[in-house]
Amino acid sequence: MSRPLYQAKAEFFKTLGHPARIRVLELLSEREHAVAEMLPEVGIEPANLSQQLAVLRRAGLVATRKEGSTVYYSLNTPHVAELLKVARQILTGVLAGRIELLDDLRTTTVSAGAKGSGPHGG
Repeated sequence: MSRPLYQAKAEFFKTLGHPARIRVLELLSEREHAVAEMLPEVGIEPANLSQQLAVLRRAGLVATRKEGSTVYYSLNTPHVAELLKVARQILTGVLAGRIELLDDLRTTTVSAGAKGSGPHGG
């Protein structure tokens, strides 16, 4: 019996659940990169970057090609870049909603504070 699709999706999102992997995918959304180019952008040790790239490669999200001793990475599908773009849009909407809520809370607090001010609490 094959595993349910929702389990496969959960595994897929677990693969994306590391900041370094997200950063790598963002970089590869722009263009192909060599490992050495990604190191300063991702900000982790070379061995750790290699591990993260291996996870992405096993998941089928990135492809490699070798030119001399240099290994280049690219996205296996442009859908990954689209997914990252949609995730950014979702986060923007969520954060905008939180900012509105925070503004409402601040306004409510200021209004309540103004009513309760004075020597006898309002």
